[in-house]
Amino acid sequence: MKIVMIHGQNHEGSTCMAARELAAKVGGETEEFFLPRDFDAHCMGCFACFQTDLTHCPHYQKLEPLMNAMLGADLIVLDSPVYVYHATGQMMSFLDHFGTWWMVHRPMPEMSRKQAVAISTAAGGGMKSTTKDMADSLEMWGIHKVYRLGIGVQATRPDEIPERILQKIHKKTDALAHRIREKADTCGCNLRARKWFSLMRFAHRHLPPAEPDYGYWEEKGWHGGNRPWKKK
Repeated sequence: MKIVMIHGQNHEGSTCMAARELAAKVGGETEEFFLPRDFDAHCMGCFACFQTDLTHCPHYQKLEPLMNAMLGADLIVLDSPVYVYHATGQMMSFLDHFGTWWMVHRPMPEMSRKQAVAISTAAGGGMKSTTKDMADSLEMWGIHKVYRLGIGVQATRPDEIPERILQKIHKKTDALAHRIREKADTCGCNLRARKWFSLMRFAHRHLPPAEPDYGYWEEKGWHGGNRPWKKK
């Protein structure tokens, strides 16, 4: 299995540790990126991607290696420590660049053959809202299966995590890795994205065409019988 991990912080802390443990248990070729080290640009709201395509983004040259890694992966792992009950600004800035990938615009059919995990740790709380920040994009990209893993580690560094919590991490990553391996080579689309696809398909058929989204769907045959998650 080909795995890409995108870490929402440069330091290799508890969240990075949990993500790497999961990837090792899943097994396969792994590629890692760190934010902001490998991508530090903030979305400018210029609408170039929505009016044309993502290649016209002013940050595309920096974005392309991470984008291609995700498109080529079987498993996408996004991880972020909790910052004020949410994902890091670096992670959110990165995800801001993929608004056109959402199911309501121009989703990538490749996503239907992938799985993804949103991982977060914190000394206290906020893991649920942080994993949601990342899972929102993963689900709306149309990824087949999206998992969330949040762990309260009661520590600020990996070497300070209590043994009982380390055992909890090991148990959770064991179970999740098993589920991911079981779902390998499957294809589909999560229910949330399917619902939005149906809504936008209805809108395209009954409202004035909004380009370039409409033309993209027409080219893919999605106004007819084709679907992003169906193999041709």
